[in-house]
Amino acid sequence: MLRPPLALAALAVLLSVAPAAQPDAFVRVKDAHFVRDGQPYYFVGANLWFGMNLGSPEAGGDRERLVRELDRLQALGVTNLRVMAASEGPAGEPWRVHPAVQNAPGEYDESLLRGLDFLLAEMGKRDMTAVLVLNNFFHWSGGMAQYHSWASGEPVPYPNAGEHTWDEFQMFAAEFYVDAEAQAMFEAYLRHVVLRENTITGADYRDDPTIMAWQLGNEPRGFQNSDAYVLWADRTAALLQTLDPNHLVSLGGEGKLQNGYEVPRTQFERVSSSPHLDYLTVHIWIENWQWFQPRTDPEGTFVEALGNALAYLGDHAAIADRLGKPLVVEEFGASRDGLDYRPEAATTYRDRYYRALYQAIYSLAVAGRPVAGSNVWSWSGEGKPLAPGGTWEPGNPLTGDPPHENQGWYSIYAEDDSTQAVLKRYAALMRALGASDENPATDPSGRN
Repeated sequence: MLRPPLALAALAVLLSVAPAAQPDAFVRVKDAHFVRDGQPYYFVGANLWFGMNLGSPEAGGDRERLVRELDRLQALGVTNLRVMAASEGPAGEPWRVHPAVQNAPGEYDESLLRGLDFLLAEMGKRDMTAVLVLNNFFHWSGGMAQYHSWASGEPVPYPNAGEHTWDEFQMFAAEFYVDAEAQAMFEAYLRHVVLRENTITGADYRDDPTIMAWQLGNEPRGFQNSDAYVLWADRTAALLQTLDPNHLVSLGGEGKLQNGYEVPRTQFERVSSSPHLDYLTVHIWIENWQWFQPRTDPEGTFVEALGNALAYLGDHAAIADRLGKPLVVEEFGASRDGLDYRPEAATTYRDRYYRALYQAIYSLAVAGRPVAGSNVWSWSGEGKPLAPGGTWEPGNPLTGDPPHENQGWYSIYAEDDSTQAVLKRYAALMRALGASDENPATDPSGRN
């Protein structure tokens, strides 16, 4: 009897005990749908923008609270969180979160990055995925306006106090797209985070399936530099894909913004057609866009506002169809009844809005359309404003409402049982849809 060479015998032993190939734990895009572990991936998610700050072991952090918030969200079936993974100082600037990750160009607060490490480690334990936002068109985290201010030496024209208009501010922020020095500062931070090793898990961020996607920014708009904005988005998304081929990349945009804004300011379909952007996002704001008047005429304006919201969703689902990419409704919210900022105020219209929008998202998904998930704005949990309706100040509890907005406006609290019941119901439906053998996303006919 011939005996195989020693090396071949050893190889045979290894093959006999080698485990079967593991399903891909990263979220991928296949045929205009998300897939994970070989199954369609649908989700009901939430915005937890302050998760990194709450995870910090130092100033502003509260890890015990963060664990409780994640446990609450897990119990509801929330499986995806959209989180700010960047903030820019300097300390003392108004209308923004403190402390910031970057208080001066290239000077990074390691304690806050360890907060992000902690958040991702805890989310991984709960099989949650994260969308990490790397920049912000608006000033509540510093963002593009702060980068341009650093590069140009010009002060940020804050609109909150009434000394400057919102358009003045937005045109200042949009100078970022033609400011090479500001963009270089941003890209340095982007590389620092994307190439980071988690100090808790030991995993490189690039190798961590807890991260679903990197996002270029929160609500980027082109304004007077809309063509430069489109080119910036394409170039930055390509850089992210080069640095990290494992994770998806998204823009973080609101959509076409036809509610009084000119389409070229976002050029939504054009920018979304970039081969380096893996999926589309849309934000729907029935109050900010003046469709719903909760204080003066809630019943008279609600039905039309809801119709507008559903039409806006439908318009963007059609764009996603044309581009062959998934769509996520990643920001939507409504105030408490009567625009009452107190936590004890009722949420009748909010709950009605959520039910209708979640049902529309679910129905589109059932029909095989590329609508894959949602992130409600915004989870606050046990964080309550010290002065409902006022502005956030350093040292105040972190809430679902960013520092530049009236505290208590869109926050969902741990005691909001009726709202949470809506989230829990549709989280279960979306999760079941992803597990169904009859899901259109897995149709063997190849029509999707």
